[in-house]
Amino acid sequence: MAKKRITKATYLKWYEDMLFWRKFEDMAAALYIQQKIRGFLHLYNGQEAILAGSAYAMEDGDNMITAYRNHVQPMALGEDPRRIMAELMGKVTGTSRGKGGSMHMFSPDKGFWGGHGIVGGQIPLGAGLAFADKYAGRKNVTLTYMGDGAIRQGAWHETANLAMLWKLPVVFCVENNGYAMGTSVERTAGQTPIHKLGEGYDMPNRAVDGMDPIAVYDAVYEASERARRGDGPTLLEIRTYRYKGHSMSDPQKYRTKEEVAEYQAKDPITLCLNKIKEKNWATEEEIESIIQRVKDLVAECVKFAEESDFPDASELYQGIYAQEDYPFIKN
Repeated sequence: MAKKRITKATYLKWYEDMLFWRKFEDMAAALYIQQKIRGFLHLYNGQEAILAGSAYAMEDGDNMITAYRNHVQPMALGEDPRRIMAELMGKVTGTSRGKGGSMHMFSPDKGFWGGHGIVGGQIPLGAGLAFADKYAGRKNVTLTYMGDGAIRQGAWHETANLAMLWKLPVVFCVENNGYAMGTSVERTAGQTPIHKLGEGYDMPNRAVDGMDPIAVYDAVYEASERARRGDGPTLLEIRTYRYKGHSMSDPQKYRTKEEVAEYQAKDPITLCLNKIKEKNWATEEEIESIIQRVKDLVAECVKFAEESDFPDASELYQGIYAQEDYPFIKN
């Protein structure tokens, strides 16, 4: 596939998308405090450039799979954000009909396959999606995301071995936000450049600036083209930072306010906006219009979710088996 140009339209879309994802997550945090969202809640604040650059590199038919920090990914692939908010609130209009919640977003018709709560559980599944594409002769790629802690799981090593052996069209993307829950990378591994874990399998690998959507796009595009050619997987260590705790229950005592401020100075949304202003790609009025559209859409998502119904008890028996008339499920 030909490489896409980074244009004025690209930057304006990135700015509006990333700003919306940030404000959506901020609203989710507020609703969690109000107990309108229950269970666990893992926010994506600070990591938006990874998704913006990755989505720009994807082609029709490509797939994406990730862990439980997964609210905004399906939106980038075209899912209705109102359904995401409804899922967060456990409503039947949600993407998993209110039964998955924060950690289990799915939009398979958009190429998004979850949303997985088991640490590292999505890694072999991503390779499986890629295997299906190769088996069927499709020139598609699966982007498989994991955290800097998940890559220490055995599932990674088993998957890396087979992915290289079978030259699967998969791109492994480690979203290295510096902390596996509350434990820094330096305290969990003797080898801190995570991407070098690919070398044990002769897998091409590199580090990527995860605060810059262009850097992410370039790396994901290059890795995807390798996969489409049939040359196999790549391991990308995309270095980013999360401004919020691991989850809403995280007091964040393992890092300083100064450290957070250091990374906020490289905030991808701010840098994107600065570029737009520097190039005179939008007037102040046009920027304010974008901000207002974002606010209105977030409010619309909340209204839709709050006005939706909770699932009926009969939903417990739905979506268990692919065979709709499976004889051992009775309600």
